[in-house]
Amino acid sequence: MNGKLLLPALLLPLLSAALATAGVFPYRYEVNTLDNGLKVIMVPMQSSRLVAYYSLVRTGSRDEYEPGHSGFAHFFEHMMFRGTERYPARVYDQLITSIGADANAYTTDDYTAFHLNFASEDLPKVVELEADRFQNLSYAERDFQTESGAVYGEYRKGRTDPFEVLFEELQNTAFDVHTYKHTTIGFEKDVAAMPTMYGYSKSFFNRYYRPENVVIVIVGDFDPKEAMDLVRAHYASWKPGYVAPKVPAEPEQKGERTVNVSYAGRSVPLLAEAWKGAPFDPADRAMVAATVLGELAFGETSDLYRTLVLDQRKVQRLFVDFGSTRDPGLWTLVAMVGNAEDIPGVRDAVDATVESFQAHPPDLARLDALKKNMRYSFLMRMETPDRVAAGLARFVALTGGIEAVDQLFATLDKVTPEDVQSAATRFLVPQHRTIVQLEGVSQ
Repeated sequence: MNGKLLLPALLLPLLSAALATAGVFPYRYEVNTLDNGLKVIMVPMQSSRLVAYYSLVRTGSRDEYEPGHSGFAHFFEHMMFRGTERYPARVYDQLITSIGADANAYTTDDYTAFHLNFASEDLPKVVELEADRFQNLSYAERDFQTESGAVYGEYRKGRTDPFEVLFEELQNTAFDVHTYKHTTIGFEKDVAAMPTMYGYSKSFFNRYYRPENVVIVIVGDFDPKEAMDLVRAHYASWKPGYVAPKVPAEPEQKGERTVNVSYAGRSVPLLAEAWKGAPFDPADRAMVAATVLGELAFGETSDLYRTLVLDQRKVQRLFVDFGSTRDPGLWTLVAMVGNAEDIPGVRDAVDATVESFQAHPPDLARLDALKKNMRYSFLMRMETPDRVAAGLARFVALTGGIEAVDQLFATLDKVTPEDVQSAATRFLVPQHRTIVQLEGVSQ
């Protein structure tokens, strides 16, 4: 390797345009809001007649604040494919298949995303189908019980994955009252009891699946005016009525928390260290500096990674997630440790790394290189309609708009080595840390 970043020729014009302007997002876009509060973000781009259509519901497991009712955001990821009276599930599936579309969905702590990829000439049918199911979802109690039983099966299957067991314990230990205490799929007792909650499911849908809580993102080869005419025709009658959840604020953590987990299966020892972070705010220099800190201290180019993974080989893999959440979440480091006896040494190495960043600012050249890499990495994901829409999804869901993209990178440009050092001192403190160790049990 000669150290140069090689970019596909297709992306060079995008990179040049982004570097020549204040913003990093490389395409023109339009934003329209209907009278009922539904926001529509349109990004026309040359894409060989391909279109991506994302419906972002700004509700995730975070919104499940009522005791005994966790898991419903993820549940509706499933139920939204049950269809309506006009287009039952079987008919919906046949239509999607007949136009060669790819339809799927996913749920996070903070939002639920429904997405389709298809040929541009099928946009009218897609808008019709999506508008219908978001306004007229219909399911009988028997179908509800069948699907909720399937969700419980998904939960039980997840318990065979040591990482899911690890993160379930991590979140449950780190949080006392905030809804981030449960994972996206929910607490087991709640998921197991879900088949008895048919009436509640209707309430959940009616409160959260409302136009002012949804953002539609359309990317690809289409005419914006024609697209908006379609959206108005099919969504304008959707009645507003969103009810904001009463999510409790998490009190400040004032002491380190440690828990050991025995996993009923085979697994290498896993070590998770997580610190309470800050909510996503693209204008918050401290939050952005902390995101950079995560990569500098624990990422694949860090001294810690080189020592533990490449040189000493005490750690098989090292993962870092200083990601974005709507409320203060967890900034997490996870190590797959080769042998349990090496865990104390790994923990010591993490502590030494944190202390080093608290004592000294990082090298300016290394910080600048990471900034450039973050910008280039974002741009390199902007090559197809689906990848553009997918790249925008979290920004849009967390903030309600696309403007957060350029704002984030503008703030990133201002981050100094001293900002990174300050973030280490402010956030990576023992009293805000939760440590979970998992060891498998051979069967």
